[in-house]
Amino acid sequence: MSTLTWEEPVDPFAPEPGVRAAAPTSGGLPGGRVRQVTEFIEENLDKDLPLAELAAVVCMSPFHFARLFKRSTGVPPHRFVVRQRIARARGVLATPELSIAQISRMVGFRTPSHFTTVFRRVLGITPGTYRTVALLEDRPGREGG
Repeated sequence: MSTLTWEEPVDPFAPEPGVRAAAPTSGGLPGGRVRQVTEFIEENLDKDLPLAELAAVVCMSPFHFARLFKRSTGVPPHRFVVRQRIARARGVLATPELSIAQISRMVGFRTPSHFTTVFRRVLGITPGTYRTVALLEDRPGREGG
């Protein structure tokens, strides 16, 4: 019965509020190349992902790749990577097994404080608060009060 907006899934292809995304057919990356890069990102979220490395996956210069990636997805490559990291972190935070520091490293942030800053900027709450709410909502029998 929660109406908090931060519970909505993070759509990595959603444009920024107030920004119209370019249509995928307007001169962006071909679908196969977008898929290649997004799969590479998913498989390597725990690592540093510089623009040059992402561009190399599809054999392009970093500048050209960044421009075409944004045309294809509506967001720059770095923002896409950050959103993917936050989306993965949300899934892991819903379980109590790992510490927030371990999760931050697992999704590619160098320090827990940077992870917390980015998480709060994207979702509006800290990872600790997110975890607390997610675990409370997952408890059986909590509606009987």
